[in-house]
Amino acid sequence: MGITREIGAHYVPETGTTFTVWAPEAEQVDVVVHGEKKQTIAMQREAFGYWVGLFEDAKPGTRYSFKLNNEKELPDPASMSQPDGVHDSSEVIDPNYSWTDQNWKNLPLEEYIVYELHVGTFSEEGTFEGIINKLPELKDLGITAIEIMPIAQFPGSRNWGYDGVYPFAAQDSYGGVEGLKKLVDACHKADIAVVLDVVYNHLGPEGNYLNEFGSYFTEKYNTPWGAALNFDDAYSDHVRNFFFQNALMWLRDFHVDALRLDAVHAILDTGAKHFLQELQEHVDHLAEQQNHTYYLIAESDLNDVRLINPIEQGGYGLAAQWMDDYHHAIHTMVTGETEGYYADFGKREHLVKALKHSFIYNGSYSEHRKRTIGTDATDNPAKQFIVCSQNHDQVGNRMLGERLTQLVSFEMLKPIAALVLLSPYTPMLFMGEEYGEENPFLFFVSHTDKDLVEAVRKGRKDEFKAFAWQGEAPDPQSEETFNNSKLQYNYTHSEKHNQLREFYKTVIQLRKSIVSKLSKEHLQASLNEHENVLDFTHTSAGIRCIINFSKEEQTIELGVKGWQTILDSADEKWGGPGSNYSSENTILQPESVVVLQASR
Repeated sequence: MGITREIGAHYVPETGTTFTVWAPEAEQVDVVVHGEKKQTIAMQREAFGYWVGLFEDAKPGTRYSFKLNNEKELPDPASMSQPDGVHDSSEVIDPNYSWTDQNWKNLPLEEYIVYELHVGTFSEEGTFEGIINKLPELKDLGITAIEIMPIAQFPGSRNWGYDGVYPFAAQDSYGGVEGLKKLVDACHKADIAVVLDVVYNHLGPEGNYLNEFGSYFTEKYNTPWGAALNFDDAYSDHVRNFFFQNALMWLRDFHVDALRLDAVHAILDTGAKHFLQELQEHVDHLAEQQNHTYYLIAESDLNDVRLINPIEQGGYGLAAQWMDDYHHAIHTMVTGETEGYYADFGKREHLVKALKHSFIYNGSYSEHRKRTIGTDATDNPAKQFIVCSQNHDQVGNRMLGERLTQLVSFEMLKPIAALVLLSPYTPMLFMGEEYGEENPFLFFVSHTDKDLVEAVRKGRKDEFKAFAWQGEAPDPQSEETFNNSKLQYNYTHSEKHNQLREFYKTVIQLRKSIVSKLSKEHLQASLNEHENVLDFTHTSAGIRCIINFSKEEQTIELGVKGWQTILDSADEKWGGPGSNYSSENTILQPESVVVLQASR
């Protein structure tokens, strides 16, 4: 493994705070400590352009900044706290926390039932504490892992999190370092794992001062966000170290169980050892030291098993990756939308292929991309693929942020749940999905730079040109846009929404009872002759799932006898029109799912 070096401000009660920053081109670097009066300490240059300074009186709460060449004062690139925002001084943090999760062991990946949430809109408080208050509801639902959208410090108080500019700092308006540690501790007490979404492919535009310190970016590649982060050009060892240290900090110091790596196809690296492989090696080393299991989960649109294949087989060794193909196959099947990237989907047999082989585009030609993409994932274990019917991207990147609740009938929401939760893959829900939340999830920011705000507005409009969506995009900068994205928790006062949530609970419990027997190898799947009924069976679990996508009743001959109906989404207790089946054949109500169990 390459260079490893601690960076940032590290406080030790006996000796004070050691400050370390990488600034290879600087002639002089000082740490400026803000108190009743400013104090400036000259830092010592060490190998590779790292600068180090010790200040004995800098205790937790002390504000500081770095001064380069006796000119600009800048926040610490590895700051763990920015209490006055992205442009102001950094804060020394007390590393000590009274953890109570000593008995917590991470869950096996196949037992993850992931719940993706955004801190600001998930609860009324919009904080880490607000999530803690909702943990009993998530536990009751059957959730075993939460995935938190990025919390690295961003400008203002409203943002999805992908505009973060201080990767080491937990957003102050959410509750900062202390609030995040408290949340992770509370999750572990409730036997819920924590996945944190991190962004290693770009940084946001406002408050991004990295270039002032060193060659953090390279002009070798273009990305949608401008110059790429420098993972393989001159000085790249130290940029890589910056992000390795970040990942290790979340896992080691915050007790996070897994990291979701945003858009890894935009981590551009042609070096001998890819950044992702080296990151996995560092995490493996930490896991050995801590006697704990950690997972790295990639988001990628390349359908490449290299990400998740073992290192000894030429892969990067990551634990899992998001599988967009499954989402797109479901979405086009139930909504009929085929614009933009959905143009590659919409064939009903795609669902059968996805259930058996994971990637639909596995060396196939993509009309949308005008090239062949993907590799064969048939032999990769199902647990390595995270599947969903909704997530922050697929909802929030619509012009009006509509959830499936607005796009399909209430009845159709139940078969969709079964497609995700009874697939052999690792399922993920998007916050509010389980009860049919009706508020949208929109894109929102709170930048202070007017030109940047206008650029964001224009950029959003340009993104929507490939789709036939009608209407005007809500203003991302408006506080109203943010408030309209908050969950309403309809199920607490609506019988229909509560019935849907109870249905989700039941399907989650069913999944938990058969999870050890789920695999692609023991799955049979087919469509009926009209291709409007999907029939798939987990043969080793003795569970059969039949889904009617059409708006008419369908009669299905069960073939072999001995199947017993254990769940019918048309049942009145789930808010349906009523079941209608017999032991010989099953009459499927429109837009419904029936789950059968083999008689023992």
